Amino acid sequence: MKILTGNDLKTGDVVWWTGGDWSRHVEDAIDVGDTFEAILQAEEASRRVNVPYAIDAEQTEEGPRPAHIKERVRALGPTVRPDLTLKPADPEAGNWVI
Repeated sequence: MKILTGNDLKTGDVVWWTGGDWSRHVEDAIDVGDTFEAILQAEEASRRVNVPYAIDAEQTEEGPRPAHIKERVRALGPTVRPDLTLKPADPEAGNWVI
């Protein structure tokens, strides 16, 4: 599974491609498969997101989860303070093995 991420140019927030727009919540991300190059080119031209790129992810019951720890931290926030995560109620936020 491949999903797209980047940073919103206006706010700096980490964002995830939803198929038509960008969301702050990784759960909204869609699998772009092999089409990511075309989407990235179009989004770079629109200048809404700073350096969008594709990452590997795994599908879970709660939605996509980045495969790499760096992207998991970008998706949910600090690993040492679960109360500061983007979605503190996420039961998987503090349960990832590094």
